[in-house]
Amino acid sequence: MPALKKTVMTVLSAALLSVCVVSPAGAADKDKTDDKLPKPTGPMSTVGGKRLGEVGTQVELGPGAPVLPKDLTARSWIVADAESGQVLASHNSHWRLPPASTLKMLFADTVLPALQPKSLTHLVTEDELAGVGEGSSLVGVKEDHSYTVHDLWLGVFLRSGNDAVHVLSEMYGGVPATVAAMQRHAEELQALDTTVVSPDGYDAPHQVSSAYDLTLFARSGMQKADFREYAATATAEFPGAKKKGKKRESFEIQNTNRLITGDLGVEPYKGIAGVKNGYTTHAGNTFTGIAERDGKVLLVTVMNPSSEESHAVYKEAAGLLDWGFSASGKVTPVGELVPPKSAVVSKGSEPAGTGKGAAKEKQPATTAHAAAAGTNGVWTALSVAGGALVALAAAVFLVNRRWPLPDLVRRLPRR
Repeated sequence: MPALKKTVMTVLSAALLSVCVVSPAGAADKDKTDDKLPKPTGPMSTVGGKRLGEVGTQVELGPGAPVLPKDLTARSWIVADAESGQVLASHNSHWRLPPASTLKMLFADTVLPALQPKSLTHLVTEDELAGVGEGSSLVGVKEDHSYTVHDLWLGVFLRSGNDAVHVLSEMYGGVPATVAAMQRHAEELQALDTTVVSPDGYDAPHQVSSAYDLTLFARSGMQKADFREYAATATAEFPGAKKKGKKRESFEIQNTNRLITGDLGVEPYKGIAGVKNGYTTHAGNTFTGIAERDGKVLLVTVMNPSSEESHAVYKEAAGLLDWGFSASGKVTPVGELVPPKSAVVSKGSEPAGTGKGAAKEKQPATTAHAAAAGTNGVWTALSVAGGALVALAAAVFLVNRRWPLPDLVRRLPRR
């Protein structure tokens, strides 16, 4: 073979080989998988980066990076570094979908700081339970019985109790006030895909969120010690019926997050520290989880897997977490989890929410002491492990995103 021809063939062969090596391994499989899945029918938001608004799977594998798990069937998912905010990979992460009970993360992040102390006791009335949706998940709250705020939050996080949500909403100032506060807080977090209609995530017309937004809610909520405790609790004792002349009984409740408690076909995930699962007819199964491994903290959200496999939402979430831990440092981020509006204040400008047209609704009386700490302090705990807000040369204040996970709390029963 002539030397020139041999050289040309060698170069072409090398070029073809480089395409196979540089292109993400499994990209063809990914495309085939994407073709089989439902797709957004309209444009998606680009909050966090242009790639996050594109349809389909977004990932940039580097040398040595593992391929994404096969057979991912969720309509939408995201894997992000909880501390840096880097999005490692995503799939339709801004698709607006029914959130089910994962919306309770926003509910808790909004309401929890206002209802303090945890020992605060409330006598439940019949009217407070009247608005609970038919077929809702319940923890077993009864009218004419007293419960502490601590009891009710355990009912929300462990059993996804809509009865507990409605009682806490009434304590906050009523369901309409709670929904309005949740919407304001979502906007403060730049979770712009979210429309809140019910505080518990129960199916309602026009109520939507996204994998991206749910991840923002989890990240914000995990800045709060009480939120971390409830989200990581595996089992607890819940007050039962009160019988005259007898000591009030209690019964055990277990967290329905199977990556915490495990179940047939699902092992508890090593390093899991919360956060929230959900299911409704329209939403399908939804899940947001956070886990730590070798000092790395990842967030994952999975929405509505089409797989008929039992506990598919947990298995796909676990697979994405495994991938994220293995891929960390070997992929180019495709976007970021944005900080709240109040965490980014430009020199000479007003903080978000304080300008014209930003008049705040009247806060419920029970939240007076927490109103100031609500939007301005919600992100403060990001500084617990890594310092306070960092002043950059351009006089822009950005969040130092490192923050702690619960220590021994993640597996301890609450009694």
